[in-house]
Amino acid sequence: MRTFYGLPMNSTPLSRTAYELLSEGGGVLIMKGFLITAGIAAGALLAAGCATHTYVRNTTAPIQAKVDQVGDQTSRNSQAIEETKDQVKQVDEEAQSGISAAEESVSTAHQHALTADQHTSDATSKANQVGQTADQAMQRADQANRGLESLRSVVANIDDYKLQSSAAVRFRFNQYVLTAQARENLDKLAEGLKSSHRFFVAVEGYTDDIGDQRYNEALSRRRANRVAEYLVAKHDIPLYRIHMIGLGEEKPVAEGHTRAARAKNRRVEVKVFSADQVTASLGESTLAAR
Repeated sequence: MRTFYGLPMNSTPLSRTAYELLSEGGGVLIMKGFLITAGIAAGALLAAGCATHTYVRNTTAPIQAKVDQVGDQTSRNSQAIEETKDQVKQVDEEAQSGISAAEESVSTAHQHALTADQHTSDATSKANQVGQTADQAMQRADQANRGLESLRSVVANIDDYKLQSSAAVRFRFNQYVLTAQARENLDKLAEGLKSSHRFFVAVEGYTDDIGDQRYNEALSRRRANRVAEYLVAKHDIPLYRIHMIGLGEEKPVAEGHTRAARAKNRRVEVKVFSADQVTASLGESTLAAR
């Protein structure tokens, strides 16, 4: 049996009429149903699209906020890094400045130490010089003491010493340089002292009467010193055996104001006193008594 929309189709007129009515309106109903279905589908799609957009927006919003937060933090970190670099650079510059200052201070301290060492060395050298000068002064003092003891011995036994030999040394006007003739006379005098043991040498300096008295006294001492220096240096006569004095224009050997008289007065008299003969006589007497 034929059906229409689930209804049995009879051959009755009523059935056909209904069938026809249904057939005529069936296309409209089908079209309306399609449109309604399409509308529902479109609405569902629109609703689904809106829901998806809302979901995406709700989902991505926190992520975007987090990204923005990370970006801000990154910017702050970058700024902090730059500030740290600047601080490190400043600290490095200050450290370099401090190192340079320390090196300069060390160099200055080293220079001061070298200067102090040099001053110490100079002070030590001066102290050594002072010590040497003191030693020399002590030696001269010892020589003077020995000479004084010798002089005391000579004075105590002056009667034992007799004049053994003498020599006169002439000088040019206002000079105290030994001439060749003066050195020859002193050499002869010293030659006779080689065998002597107990002796002393008296050296007396003189001048003429020209000039100031004080100047002449000083000149006479320089002449006596020059003779003593020659005897000590050339003939090894001990200094403590030599006794010097400068008498200026005193005790002239030639009176008058002539050139020849004044030439004779510009002199140094050297006298050797010996006690060897007395000692020899005492030795002989002792042997005879035995």
